Amino acid sequence: MEQRSWAPLWAALGGDPALPERVRHVRRGGPAGPLPARLPVAELARSAVAVCALAAAEWAACRTGGAVPAVTVDDGAVATAFTSERHLRVDGRPAAVFAPLSRFWRTGDGRLRTHANYPHHRARLLAALGVPGSAAGGAGEDLVEAVATELAHRRAEEVEELVYRAGGLAVAVRTPGQWAAHPQGAAVAGLPLVGYERLDGTPPPAPYDGDGGPRVLDLTRVIAGPVATRTLALLGADVLRIDAPHLPESADAHADTGFGKRSALLDLGSPSGRRTFEELLAAADVVVTGYRPGALDRFGLSAGELAARRPGLVVAELSAWGGAGTGPWGGRRGFDSLVQAASGIAVAEAGPGGAPGVLPAQALDHGTGYLLAAAVLRSLTGRRRYGGTHRVRLSLARTAHWLLHELPGRTPEPEPAGAPGGHDPAPWLTGADSPLGRLRHALPPVEYEGGPRTWSRPPGHPGADEPVWR
Repeated sequence: MEQRSWAPLWAALGGDPALPERVRHVRRGGPAGPLPARLPVAELARSAVAVCALAAAEWAACRTGGAVPAVTVDDGAVATAFTSERHLRVDGRPAAVFAPLSRFWRTGDGRLRTHANYPHHRARLLAALGVPGSAAGGAGEDLVEAVATELAHRRAEEVEELVYRAGGLAVAVRTPGQWAAHPQGAAVAGLPLVGYERLDGTPPPAPYDGDGGPRVLDLTRVIAGPVATRTLALLGADVLRIDAPHLPESADAHADTGFGKRSALLDLGSPSGRRTFEELLAAADVVVTGYRPGALDRFGLSAGELAARRPGLVVAELSAWGGAGTGPWGGRRGFDSLVQAASGIAVAEAGPGGAPGVLPAQALDHGTGYLLAAAVLRSLTGRRRYGGTHRVRLSLARTAHWLLHELPGRTPEPEPAGAPGGHDPAPWLTGADSPLGRLRHALPPVEYEGGPRTWSRPPGHPGADEPVWR
């Protein structure tokens, strides 16, 4: 496999420079692979999976004391996994992806992208715009038309700030150059793609007993963080996802990314909830957080406080815009679609007439998820060998910068998705019975010799498990 794009990433993770030779690449489709785009999306996807699979193979060897097994990165498996939410079927029903008010809009001076998949975000968007219907359950054509009419005479950046102050989600569509000149774009460009550090010299942990793997507290939502923890679950980790009882969650998103995990509800604002969390933390090996930066600090869950209470922990932090302290947007909420719009990706992928475009997958989410899993696995390997408390940090915006400016392979025109030799996902789809119904789902793309080919358990109902370790 060509290593020009991901071998430096492996080196940045502190990986053995000889190990990339263990990776074999199976190429599918035309020059752009099975994820056709102007930007090198296929290269991003295979690179993220390559370092993740190699880190998984290294971790397996570290646990068994054997040699690092050979790794295979198959473009077909990668492309199918990067579009897993589109392939998911629950009793034959396709998953819902975007709500009607999550879309591009024309404004008086350009374009705007909104995200309103969750009811509270939808209500805040409508309230900020003064459009009636904030509490309505649907979003019919009349409501879409009302929002379009309201935005048609406004400035995109004005709406961006107005909706942000109301707790909603909207960003102006910018060119790559405009984003590079924006204070947040400049701040993100100065970050490493994967922030990776060892915080102290805590001694190595005792070996795990029997078949037990590392214990992972999953405090993430939507795609990127859950993809990372879904991957850790594949590799034998005991992953316990914790959600607040009052926060709504997409049942389809949970079904897509809940494989291998257990799911519990815990109110961290209550004394009993805090006690339970501290008991879980005392036996945890990894904590992965993906909420808005700073949102968990009031519960004592900042990286520094977690590390102080649980020496030897691996703390993994995921953000949309770079994290608290990184530019004026570092602490804001965000989603893949918004980062694509703000960073210039939507302009780079523009369609006929200059209409903003999108990537052929939510590649910032999925790519960042596999990079996050790779960093956690490398941290676990380092902890096993040398000890230490470890911290890793990634953001969707920095992954966007990697795609726009650092990966090779940009093309003037994307190959049509239905072109001869286009991607057929069937070989990388399978079925499973679950508490949610009969599922059709994508197989994991992380593959090494002797490793698992699918998860040991399907997803269950959100919050159905007790907040205890196995």
